[in-house]
Amino acid sequence: MVSSSDLCFCRLLWNRSLKTTVSWDLSNLEPPQSLVELHTSHPMPPSTVVQMLKNNGFQKVKLFDADEGTLNALKKSGLEVMVGIPNDMLAVLATSFKAAQNWVSKNVSEYIDDGVNIRYVAVGNEPFLQTYNGSFLQTTFPALQNVQGALTKAGLSSQVKVTIPLNADVYESSSDRPSDGDFRSDIHDLMLGIVNFLSDNTAPFTVNIYPFISLYSDPNFPVDYAFFEGNSSPVIDGTTSYTNMFDANHDTLIWALKKNGYGNLPVIIGEIGWPTDGDTNANPQYAQRFNQGFMNHILMGQGTPMRPGPIDAYLFSLIDEDEKSIQPGNFERHWGIFTYDGLPKYQLNLGTTKTRGLVRAPNVQYLDKKWCVVKPSVNLDDSRIAPSVSYACANADCTSLGYNTSCGNLDARGNISYAFNSFYQKNDQDTVACDFSNLATITEKDPTTGTCSL
Repeated sequence: MVSSSDLCFCRLLWNRSLKTTVSWDLSNLEPPQSLVELHTSHPMPPSTVVQMLKNNGFQKVKLFDADEGTLNALKKSGLEVMVGIPNDMLAVLATSFKAAQNWVSKNVSEYIDDGVNIRYVAVGNEPFLQTYNGSFLQTTFPALQNVQGALTKAGLSSQVKVTIPLNADVYESSSDRPSDGDFRSDIHDLMLGIVNFLSDNTAPFTVNIYPFISLYSDPNFPVDYAFFEGNSSPVIDGTTSYTNMFDANHDTLIWALKKNGYGNLPVIIGEIGWPTDGDTNANPQYAQRFNQGFMNHILMGQGTPMRPGPIDAYLFSLIDEDEKSIQPGNFERHWGIFTYDGLPKYQLNLGTTKTRGLVRAPNVQYLDKKWCVVKPSVNLDDSRIAPSVSYACANADCTSLGYNTSCGNLDARGNISYAFNSFYQKNDQDTVACDFSNLATITEKDPTTGTCSL
């Protein structure tokens, strides 16, 4: 367990797509933890990211896979690590104990021997998400069992624990009261099998909780209920009053566990956070409000009504990811508390630094101060503009363009220039990447305006 200074990040990979998670394990009010996974076109060097984690007091890292470059960078770092197994590997691990043994040997045993402090293996990531239409229902539990068996065979079962990071949709309430919580009816028996297995192996239940998604999905969702100030009308559950969604959601899970005989099973919050762009409710102000509120809530050490005491949680995420899928929404590329180049997006007091704020990444190398913009002489009615912008946005990141986003107030020329420049920067300022049928030009005058950074 960790304390108020035991920070963790969830999502961090170093190479073409940095993957890790920075999260906070505030379970014993020690430093935070971090969840880092970086699907980014310009990842920072692994050594830079590790140093940034340490400078900010993070002591735990949750990875979404077992990338070699990432794990090598974590050797002798002192950071506690959760390694991940992607969903697309579950089938082979479910059907072959030998494959599970090989995976554990290569991705756990070898790195532990080399000084990586691996403490958990995350088997899959939200495999029972309803949008997956049951794709992993038959393979997740057998894969979990085989990985556990492989850890036992390797003599690591007391040091390394298995878990499955699950979405909060694996449980539900027949009302708005947490006490009516139980596991989803279509996977109830499966969940009981998994929970029993975790309990038998002294392993934790891991769940991802996102109040932002509730607000994003439901225009009638009470905004204040997503935060921690207690300004929302409470949900009354017997003698208990819930004034924020996190506590209510968390305790719905605890009730589901309790009803089925596992009320004391340890719970880890595998992901929690708030995005800063890509949606009207995704902005630095709300992100700061939520994450600082969550930190304050956790640091009080009171837990939730059904589970008093320290809470073990991973903050999602460390850095923005400009290559992440936006199928769930444009906000998906903006979960980071830092920008892609390691600059803090807002003030966040984790209680782990002398300045009581976030510390930027050290020694970041930048491209030249050049931008690609639409030529002043171009007529906005030019038929080449639309396909050029579509091409740029399809191959770069334009998720900051939209209603009530950071660049939502640009005029037509500004929108075009943003798209062109995004493509140009992603391609390392290659001159060829700023042509667009002769519509664009390279400038050394920064076109950044207001909240919109190009």
